[in-house]
Amino acid sequence: MGHSERGYSMSNRSMAVARTREKILRATVELATEKLTVEIVLAEIAGRAGVTVQTILRHFGTRDRLFDSAVTFASAEIVTERAAPVGDVTEAVRVIVDHYETRGDWVVALLGQEASNERIRGITVPGKQIHRTWVETVFGPQLFDRTETAGPAITDLLSVATDVYTWKLLRRDRGLSRDQTEQRMRQLVDAILASREKES
Repeated sequence: MGHSERGYSMSNRSMAVARTREKILRATVELATEKLTVEIVLAEIAGRAGVTVQTILRHFGTRDRLFDSAVTFASAEIVTERAAPVGDVTEAVRVIVDHYETRGDWVVALLGQEASNERIRGITVPGKQIHRTWVETVFGPQLFDRTETAGPAITDLLSVATDVYTWKLLRRDRGLSRDQTEQRMRQLVDAILASREKES
């Protein structure tokens, strides 16, 4: 076998390993949307991913390392899903509602476990910071100018207006449609930004 053939073969193996790893991580995250993480066993993950428990252990070593990797994997996907054009209020609200339509119920379930599960807190605490950073970035042009910085109160209010619990209250508790939920959240954001303009 020549150098090019060996390189091609190694590349194929590397891609196969990466695909298997992603299947395992995705299966872990999917199961975490359906039940408490303490209830998830490796055999369930293996069945969902179409691999053996031994394959999971070969890739990740232990259940704890698998879950740590799944947290990193899910966090990266979440950041990508929430990406929105800076300064575009309409698109920002649409994007965040789309994100909650996909992951909102899972996030709420995680938040319900954070007080009693340190591993879950390792997900939710950085997640809260991701949301605040998202607010500061996406609404940056509305919050900052050359002479002043955004007050923490306005950032707090925008964080609440676009928070997963706000989505849950409107979408799940009130039973509003996805579009109605987006409209209500947009009205909250608009009102907060309008109050800032009156103050300035």
